[in-house]
Amino acid sequence: MSLLRFVARSMLASYFVINGVKAFRHPEDLVEDAQPIADAVLPAVNSLLPEAARGYLPEDTAGFVKCTGIAQIVGGLSLATGIGRRLGAGVLAATMVPHVLASNPLKAKGEDRSVAQAQLSKNVALLGGVLLASQDTQGRPSLAWKVRTQKEIAARAAARRKAELERDARSTATEVARATKKRARKARGAVAGVLS
Repeated sequence: MSLLRFVARSMLASYFVINGVKAFRHPEDLVEDAQPIADAVLPAVNSLLPEAARGYLPEDTAGFVKCTGIAQIVGGLSLATGIGRRLGAGVLAATMVPHVLASNPLKAKGEDRSVAQAQLSKNVALLGGVLLASQDTQGRPSLAWKVRTQKEIAARAAARRKAELERDARSTATEVARATKKRARKARGAVAGVLS
């Protein structure tokens, strides 16, 4: 792991850890902004989960804010430490989607609109950063690339082997044909000698 990657991941993760701690410790400060998102997300998630898992979902917006805060803390620490960094970045991306949707500058008026535009730009940039981090393989090829490459190598090897077998089969067929003709000539000669 390069020092630059570690520092960059830690810098990106620090935003999420700090905001996650704020959301967990003081959810009431964020309830008003999170209310429309919670109203849209919680019923949708509730309908997708099995009955046994629904009891674990928060019932109010403050609980939703706390859960998002915990997810940001865990995802941020995972990204910063490098332990499960891609999964952690994916979790952070999932927590950013509601923030991007909530920071709609079209609803704001006047000076609030420019603040909302800046907030949207920041949220989109953070979402892009964690999406990029979720795909970072630290310069090593991904598992999908390895599988695809091995498949291509195997296909080329199979094509070469097929060509070799076809060449060997043609060569063997030619040798058998020559031997058959030679034996047929000998047999004709022997038959002609007996008949004469």
